[in-house]
Amino acid sequence: MARVAVVTDSVASLPEGAAAEYGIIVVPYYVHVQGQALRDGVDIGPQAFAEYLASLPKEAELPKTANPGPGDYEAAYLQAAERAPAILSLHMTSRGSGAYQAALVGRGMALQHRPDVEIRVVDTRNVSMCHGWMSLQAARAAAQGATLEEVCALVQRMIPVTRMLQTADTLRYLYMGGRIGRAQHFVGALLNIKPIISMEDGEIVLAGLARSRPRAYRRIAELVAEAVPGGEGIRLALTHAAALEEAEALRALVAERVPVVETLFCDLSPALMVHSGPGTVGLCYVPEGASRL
Repeated sequence: MARVAVVTDSVASLPEGAAAEYGIIVVPYYVHVQGQALRDGVDIGPQAFAEYLASLPKEAELPKTANPGPGDYEAAYLQAAERAPAILSLHMTSRGSGAYQAALVGRGMALQHRPDVEIRVVDTRNVSMCHGWMSLQAARAAAQGATLEEVCALVQRMIPVTRMLQTADTLRYLYMGGRIGRAQHFVGALLNIKPIISMEDGEIVLAGLARSRPRAYRRIAELVAEAVPGGEGIRLALTHAAALEEAEALRALVAERVPVVETLFCDLSPALMVHSGPGTVGLCYVPEGASRL
């Protein structure tokens, strides 16, 4: 039995089958669609949700999202406690979601029932498969027999060097979700530009602009090459919202510039798709040296 169980959120956008393979417990976010609270990745999947978003008229109100509550995390921790004496719980940036705070409350609730178990709750200051890479590598390390301290140290090394870059046809979804301001949205719509979005210390930032999708992909690949020391390999996750062929095109551009030691293709979770829109394509990468024990 592993000494550490890993818990994470559905917005980690882990590739299909990864959670089951590595014993990761995934707590779903909620997506509110037409009066129904649907569990992200359980009651509705990425393909169906992308089709639903694409069918909405431009003036329609977008679905709302909600992070899991303390009770959801309590249940996950009690489940994890049956597997291991220590639990590492990894969450998307606390600057964009209340999940981290809810998990802290859930931790206290779970410890009332299982005071013998150690639970660490970590704000990854990241999102999507950046958050997902940390969950996956933590679970892999745990499967190799790593202690809670060793797994936590691994995640802390990954946090500052794991990065997301993505692009979409419009800034509308980020604007409607309150992730960017009115001025940025207006300029983007006026010029019909493709934004390149990233995250710095837990906050969404604009990393660049391009006049077309192919140019945006080239610029993303250049940004990866500029950030990674010469010759060092990366773990690369291509994230997309019903745009697998476009994700493959981006993969090829990155592979021309940087050695890639592992490649994953991941569907963007519906809870994240609300804020990025169908057709979004991006990547999350981490230098190989920082992502292993």
